[in-house]
Amino acid sequence: MSATVNKPNFSEWSETEKFVFRLFALYIFIQALPLDAEFFTQLFSLTQHPLHYSDIFNLAHYSPKFFAGADSFANWGIVFIIALAGAIVWSVKDKSAKEYNNLYYWVRVIVRYRLAIGIIAYGFIKLYPIQSPFPSLSNLNTNYGDFTRWKLFSLSLGIVPSYQSFLGLVEIVMGVLLLFRRTAVIGAFFIVIFTGNVFMSNLAYEGGHYVYSLYLISFALFLLVYDLQRITSLLILQKPTFPNRFKPHFNLKWQQYSRLALKTFIIFFFVILYGFKTRSESKNGLTLYPQTKGLPGTAGIYNVAEFRLNDSSIAYSKTDPVRWQDVVFEKWNTLSIKSNRPVIIDSNNVDKIPVDDKERNYELEGAISRHYYSYEIDSAGHLLTLQNKNPHYKNEKLVLQYNITPAKIILSGVDQNNNEVYAVLDKINKKYLLEEVAKSGRRSKLKL
Repeated sequence: MSATVNKPNFSEWSETEKFVFRLFALYIFIQALPLDAEFFTQLFSLTQHPLHYSDIFNLAHYSPKFFAGADSFANWGIVFIIALAGAIVWSVKDKSAKEYNNLYYWVRVIVRYRLAIGIIAYGFIKLYPIQSPFPSLSNLNTNYGDFTRWKLFSLSLGIVPSYQSFLGLVEIVMGVLLLFRRTAVIGAFFIVIFTGNVFMSNLAYEGGHYVYSLYLISFALFLLVYDLQRITSLLILQKPTFPNRFKPHFNLKWQQYSRLALKTFIIFFFVILYGFKTRSESKNGLTLYPQTKGLPGTAGIYNVAEFRLNDSSIAYSKTDPVRWQDVVFEKWNTLSIKSNRPVIIDSNNVDKIPVDDKERNYELEGAISRHYYSYEIDSAGHLLTLQNKNPHYKNEKLVLQYNITPAKIILSGVDQNNNEVYAVLDKINKKYLLEEVAKSGRRSKLKL
């Protein structure tokens, strides 16, 4: 009794197969390779300051954009139209081609490395919990219902850094599997499952990366299609199946050395160097929160015991849009004020790691009920210059004189409308269950 064995198909392709390949080869080529000016602007800007892990992440996070603003599937539509036009021209110009096995191999190589770079980039910022940091004091003192779904998801991931690190390790392993031809299909298979869950969570929590996560999934599916027939034959039909034996030959020395040099560079830059930079800078506190230190010894939450505006005292009120209710000083140079004054929400929920402190707005993104201010300290004059961090309030600035006494801070000065402001802040000795559990361990008895 003889067994039927599925052999790799290296015979002549049909006209339909050739056109479909031309279409998707061009589509993938445009989607995977950096061809727009924005990418090269980011690349050349690396020479203007020391290299940070955020620079490498932002490069690895590339996807082609033809429209300003948030990423959308409209960009995919433009890419498809360009690819379709190119495939038609290619079909007219290249009627003699019998098959594209060699070119198909190289397209898959491009996809493998592009997908690996994208997955590993996210893996390291999870491994050293940066993507979703532990909630700030202001976040811990914000009502649950004052966060967007995306921010709640991010904060929920931030309070379990060990789980976030595990997810990052999984992504790194999947990315490394893609860097080697023999294990690429395994990596692609797990990426479809893992990143598919990321895609669904982005939809459910209204995250800003549903387009990008599907972008990565489409690359993984492209890789799986090539081996799908053999996988089906082996695992489902349980037939003897030939492995993929197609491999290009590098007859010239320069071809061999170039291949080795390019692979070595990618592994060094996007795995070793990026991993080292991410670890060292995260240990030094370079995360999504600002790095400039705040007013010494003031970190905590303060009740606003007394508040005056233009010499008119305003009693404590939950509904007054002017009267401050409480003030939070972070360890860094951020101060947040809670009042009933409306907040135009900063709804940015796209992963980007800024180098400049002024652009680090994670703490206020996706939240209302508090206004966030970065401040500069004039220690000689005991002055704080506050600038509203929300991009919707760029012109809001306060200049306040501070007087610090034990458990009390007095602020006085003028706001953006030249109103005189006077506030007495009493520090609240508040403990947070999340922090106490982290210090003492989950199974220990706690007293708050």
